[in-house]
Amino acid sequence: MNTQEQMETRLWDYIDGLSSPAEKSAIEEMIASNLEWKRKYRELLDTHEMLNATDLDAPSMRFTRNVMEEIARYQVAPATKTYINKNIIRSIGAFFLTMIAGVLILFLRQFNWSAFSGPSSSGSESSALINSYTANIEKLNWGKIVSGPYTIVLLLITVVLGLVLLDKYLQRKRHAS
Repeated sequence: MNTQEQMETRLWDYIDGLSSPAEKSAIEEMIASNLEWKRKYRELLDTHEMLNATDLDAPSMRFTRNVMEEIARYQVAPATKTYINKNIIRSIGAFFLTMIAGVLILFLRQFNWSAFSGPSSSGSESSALINSYTANIEKLNWGKIVSGPYTIVLLLITVVLGLVLLDKYLQRKRHAS
């Protein structure tokens, strides 16, 4: 037995004249013999006739011009080059580069670099070098990194740069208004 959707699809094809002659005769038989098919056919045929009876409104000849004139009344946002100051972007970039450089210097100062200063001519010396490098990383004192004087200086620089950026932003905002 056909489902409701299949029945509607077949009936729409029949109404639109898209079905083959064999299918057309099979659908005509189903409409004549089956009350459900007949009811659905009448419903879809009424809908089809109603859609054909309505006239589609065509836009006026000035439709495009009217739309464009309406859009022109509104103020368009300016290009980003006019309201983004490149100096602010550069100062933010310098701020982050300073932070990265400070953390990198702080991290590198924690290593015992004297373990790496020997000549490496054989494979056993290079494996000893790798073992001492691993031992140095494992002995890294994280408490010293977090609470050392370099960290305090780095945080001080960060706060000062942040306040400078905030001051420039507030000055710019004040001049704009």
